[in-house]
Amino acid sequence: MRYAMAIDIDRCTGCDACAVACKVENNLPNDIWWNRILTIGGKTANSPKGTFPNLQMQFLPMNCQHCENPPCVKACPVGATYKREDGIVIQDYDKCIGCRYCMVACPYSGVRQFNWKKPEYAIGMAMGDAAVTPHQSDVVEKCNLCIHRVDQGLKPACIETCPNRARIFGDIDDPNSEVSQAIKGRSYVKILEEKGTKPSIFYLT
Repeated sequence: MRYAMAIDIDRCTGCDACAVACKVENNLPNDIWWNRILTIGGKTANSPKGTFPNLQMQFLPMNCQHCENPPCVKACPVGATYKREDGIVIQDYDKCIGCRYCMVACPYSGVRQFNWKKPEYAIGMAMGDAAVTPHQSDVVEKCNLCIHRVDQGLKPACIETCPNRARIFGDIDDPNSEVSQAIKGRSYVKILEEKGTKPSIFYLT
């Protein structure tokens, strides 16, 4: 089994539902976002390029690419970043020494973030699933594809929440899986594939 995600760019409307679902499900601290929606268009978020009426804008969801050949794993001196047999790349907070070598090695800007201080939250109680690993200060964190859900046979929160079904998740090694079927016959791109990372996120075009 090797997990992968397909994201249909034509279906993504930039609603940020996936980012908010991730934030809540994983009880992410203030200022930490594992999922971001980037705008392909103007110079600012949610702005098009061009001159009216000839305007163009698309959205690019961005999170950890869960690479088959993850440079972050090679860069980590203590084994805090590792890849599971199912392809999910994990960050172990208890082992992390905060050196941030993984952040330097990762070519995908912003998918890894550093907790500079004791985690602070918008409300005075934990949100999301009780099985989520508690956050710590002075460590790197990132998307883990909601392993607490995946290990129970459930889909990541961002997949379940997307109102346009722009995100598809499953075993890419199974030709009958939903993600394999979504990719079949479609053109797609992988971000910075030329870096040799072999990302597991397929952007359907």
